[in-house]
Amino acid sequence: MPRSNTTPRKGSVLCIDIFDCRLQVEFMARKLRLEYEGAIYHLMNRGDRRKPIFRDDSDRLLFLDTFGQACAKSDWQVHAYCLMSNHFHLVVETPKANLVAGMKWFLGTYTNRFNRKHKLFGHLFSGRYKSLFVDGSGTERWRRSAKVIR
Repeated sequence: MPRSNTTPRKGSVLCIDIFDCRLQVEFMARKLRLEYEGAIYHLMNRGDRRKPIFRDDSDRLLFLDTFGQACAKSDWQVHAYCLMSNHFHLVVETPKANLVAGMKWFLGTYTNRFNRKHKLFGHLFSGRYKSLFVDGSGTERWRRSAKVIR
């Protein structure tokens, strides 16, 4: 019987070569987040299963208070924000290259506070937050981010 010369296709999780009796496992890594000093990001995330992340105005205040603490800890500068019932948009500038650490603290802390307040547990947000780099040298990306946030 001829040997299989097939290689695992990109995106496959498991490839078993029955001719060689070898087990090959291929993992697709997440895209790394780019962090720059002085970068401006349009950040967004939505509720798990598109459920609300705010039940009332006190939750919005809790979110903004937690966001303010995250900005103080990480020295972020806020350019704009928009809170919808099941998602949010933020435009922040990071003087230090610390987006990942700051967002990890912010989303984890808000989730814990929300869950404790409402006697819940588990995920509040759906997967990873989305971050788009906003190029400050041009105005088109700024316009698009501002249009979304309005």
